[in-house]
Amino acid sequence: MITLRKDGARLAAALAAAALFGCARGEQASQRADSTARNLTLAPAETTAAMRDVPAPEPQPARPAPERKASVPVRKPAAKPAAPATPTTPSTLTLAAGTKLSLSVTDTISTRSAKPGDGFTATVSEDVRDASGRVVIPAGASVSGTIVAAEPAPNPRSAGRLELDVRTVTVRGTGYPVEATVESKDSVMQGRGVTGGDAAKVGGGAAAGAIVGKIIGGNRKGAVIGGLAGAAAGAAAARASRDIDVVLPKGAGITIRLTRPLAVRRAT
Repeated sequence: MITLRKDGARLAAALAAAALFGCARGEQASQRADSTARNLTLAPAETTAAMRDVPAPEPQPARPAPERKASVPVRKPAAKPAAPATPTTPSTLTLAAGTKLSLSVTDTISTRSAKPGDGFTATVSEDVRDASGRVVIPAGASVSGTIVAAEPAPNPRSAGRLELDVRTVTVRGTGYPVEATVESKDSVMQGRGVTGGDAAKVGGGAAAGAIVGKIIGGNRKGAVIGGLAGAAAGAAAARASRDIDVVLPKGAGITIRLTRPLAVRRAT
């Protein structure tokens, strides 16, 4: 009995020792596994690559830094001075009052045929410039007007009347009203020649002279002499009473003076 108890105590002690030894070995294995897991987690990429049998990439040699070239300062071109403002070109040019224009009549004007109210035309003889020397009306521009008065001279000792009024001037197809006075015109006095009235005056003088000569002379010779004297007297009477026309020949000059400023659109 005592022997069985002893054997049982020994067996229990052995089992306890075995159990203790097994627990110690299990704890050591657990610690070893935890350490391996920590090592795997903290291992660098190279170690992981090595564990996966993948060769680690070879380290690349460091590339030398590019040399910096010394920066050359860029010179900015000097700013150009601002161009002066271009003055605005006026759309019209103006002739001041008092400016004179030289004209040439297009057709002959005579008091023998002209009547008040008839029209006439002329052309500008030379360029007309403003105070700055710019051409406002070029030579050749057309001028139109009206005959105001046309009266022949009743005899050589009297002066007839031929008065003109300039109305418009046409420049580059545009007409502009003109207010001006005629300063001068190259008119001439022209006799009308022997008319039927003149012949009657000469014939009447000759007949009267013949009668007077016959009475005074008492013969034919006296009548002839009287007739010649009477004819001469009749011719003189005809000349004294004959009309003399005022004529402005074709191309004759006329000078007018502006009484008001004249604005003309400038050439484009």
